[in-house]
Amino acid sequence: MSNESKKEITKETKVDETYSFGEYKAIVEALQPYIKSANNGDGNLVRTAFYDHAHIVGSLDGTFRELDADSFKEFINKNGESPKVEHHIAWIDISGPAAAAKIEFINWLGFRFTDYLVLYKKNGKWKISSKVYNAHARN
Repeated sequence: MSNESKKEITKETKVDETYSFGEYKAIVEALQPYIKSANNGDGNLVRTAFYDHAHIVGSLDGTFRELDADSFKEFINKNGESPKVEHHIAWIDISGPAAAAKIEFINWLGFRFTDYLVLYKKNGKWKISSKVYNAHARN
């Protein structure tokens, strides 16, 4: 491999790494309304993190549930704050304008949740397109 080829590969890798790191930070920022609403019970705030078409499915107390973004907003408003909730973003995977994230919560409404979120970047802004979750046994 020529020195010029090596320089091109190195240059592309640095650009990719810089882009990836910047997008990772942008996704973490886009997830903040979702994460903060777990603590403060603000459904209007959580709604800003989702696209209008968002679909949410999972189980709570062993019962399958299916919601749209507006219904999820109402669910958050109805159930209120969880001041002792803790979270951990386990991973974020990015491919161009598409991404997925896994977030673990403990003590959100008395549950441990595992959330899988699919995000999409449209017009320079990341939002949640869908959510699949599992509510583990109550804490």
